[in-house]
Amino acid sequence: MGDLVYEGKAKKLFTTKDPNVLLVQYKDDATAFNGEKKEIIEGKGALNNKITSYFFELLAEKSVPSHFLERLSTLEQLVKRVTIVPLEVVVRNVTAGSFAKRLGLQEGRPLPFPIVEFYYKDDSLGDPLILEDHIYALEITSKEVVVEMKEQALKINDILYEHMEQHGIRLVDFKLEFGLDHAGQVLLADEISPDTCRFWDLQSGDKLDKDRFRRNLGNVLEAYQEIEKRLGGQ
Repeated sequence: MGDLVYEGKAKKLFTTKDPNVLLVQYKDDATAFNGEKKEIIEGKGALNNKITSYFFELLAEKSVPSHFLERLSTLEQLVKRVTIVPLEVVVRNVTAGSFAKRLGLQEGRPLPFPIVEFYYKDDSLGDPLILEDHIYALEITSKEVVVEMKEQALKINDILYEHMEQHGIRLVDFKLEFGLDHAGQVLLADEISPDTCRFWDLQSGDKLDKDRFRRNLGNVLEAYQEIEKRLGGQ
């Protein structure tokens, strides 16, 4: 294993022999509320690695460019090195979480169209909601990159929403991150997993995602295992 490049809440990144390729190692750490709540859930890292690899492979088949190269092992995958754009792109199909709380709405209300929000990636500020004009005024990234990220996010939403419905799951909302490769191409990065998505069972409405940890609902690992099972895991 190479040198540690970055350690986040859920993953570590290491160098490889190729300067344009990094090794991602998933962790069993569960965190919420900007790291205020923490716990180790043994097996979560392996599930997120497997589920993320599944989604990135699915999106590659639909011509969505990403940093993903291959899953190496239970906890590891190879990715292209990118410079992360310091924005979280959130797509919402149903009222839930901070969106419902912020606007005084009951959770579970279908939205008439997918809503795209941007959040400024800064732990010290709590990753605040940010408007597009703020992005340009603060020169966080260019308008071309923002437009590309938004278009890709909506395309990803179309693909995943339909795919998850076929497996009995409602894609309520999800967070994406994007990066720029050495040629300046915008690539989907980070992960797509129950850590970054809200998945509700279509029939029962049961939460099958990180909200089980955030809200002390219990059976966190079992919920992640259910997602893996629905997607064809063993």
